[in-house]
Amino acid sequence: MTSDRPRVVLFGRNADDADTIAVTDVLRQETVGGALMLTAAVVAVVWANLGPDSYQRLLHLPLGPLDLAHWAADGLLAIFFFVAGLELKRELTVGALSKPAEALVPIVAALCGMVVPALIYAGINLALPDGRPQGWAIPMATDIAFALAILGLVGSKLPTALRAFLLTLAIVDDLGSITVIAIFFSHGFSLLWFVGALVCAALWALLQWRRISGCYVYVPLGLLCWWCMYSSGIHATVAGVVLGLLTSSSMSKGPSYVDRWEHQWRPLSAGFAVPVFALFAAGVPVSLDRLGIVFTDPVGLGVVMGLIVGKVVGILGGSWLTARVTRAELAGDLRWSEIASLSLLAGVGFTVALLIGDLAFEGDPATQEVAKTAVLVGSVIAAVLASISLRRRTRARLRD
Repeated sequence: MTSDRPRVVLFGRNADDADTIAVTDVLRQETVGGALMLTAAVVAVVWANLGPDSYQRLLHLPLGPLDLAHWAADGLLAIFFFVAGLELKRELTVGALSKPAEALVPIVAALCGMVVPALIYAGINLALPDGRPQGWAIPMATDIAFALAILGLVGSKLPTALRAFLLTLAIVDDLGSITVIAIFFSHGFSLLWFVGALVCAALWALLQWRRISGCYVYVPLGLLCWWCMYSSGIHATVAGVVLGLLTSSSMSKGPSYVDRWEHQWRPLSAGFAVPVFALFAAGVPVSLDRLGIVFTDPVGLGVVMGLIVGKVVGILGGSWLTARVTRAELAGDLRWSEIASLSLLAGVGFTVALLIGDLAFEGDPATQEVAKTAVLVGSVIAAVLASISLRRRTRARLRD
């Protein structure tokens, strides 16, 4: 007796077997990547609370020039940003961002969705005693993997234009977050190392222009660029997005470098790099007292209010104002109620928000824990509210 379920193989796909699914294909699914990240985050929180000493030993276990926590934040996360850079390059050349007039509403919405949360955080921390305004960038970031996974799970019946809106918004958000990290959270700048990184990036672009292929060339060059960027004092993840943006999207025979490399690197990013980063970044002690501190400490309150209130006000308000004062319109048959639900979903800040929290309060572990806990709490609240709202929007669509 044979099973009707498809077989899963570890490497590749058998072209003669339509029922065979490669693990890499599974990892390219947004819901799978989001589930792995969520699982890693839950494991981190449980581990940090049941075995805090062993968890801290793991974080600070040295491996070469860095400890494991820094390898995760500076190294593995560069893979995530490389894939984000590839996706951004494709969208800029042939995708949603290639025609600015069509992308104007989500672009402005993304910018407003970054500025308003930052202003809310800064306002709270400037107004309250013991405020620490240097964490203003934490609630700016939307986690593209989690957001798209939630939309796929609870909003699959909604128009595909809603996903395109979220994707455009998240890509602009990622670009803005990377820019903020490069400008405001880089320390000990070294011009010589930075020039080395630029030379590596220029050579990368030249090889692309000459259509030279082969991982034996690009992998060592990418690692060298990463090391030069890290040594320059600029956060090493910037190297990932720079190389992604410099990758060629032109096609001669077969898929472009952008499409081919995104296809190859996304499973590693979603299935390993981001979950491992979540495992090392999300481990914070959780108790009723600590959760209470989130809503009383200026840092925690600023992060939570920025993610939940700031994202909604910024994205929905920015979209409405753009449509009101310009000729831009919502794509397809999107409704404003669906944009409101999407703005709630954008409050799910995780990967980049945790990274910025560590960078903003470097050398202050207690405040880092408050910021991390606030990111987790705010993201969970935003995810729950967005899921309820998206389900209501789905039922409304089905009734029509």
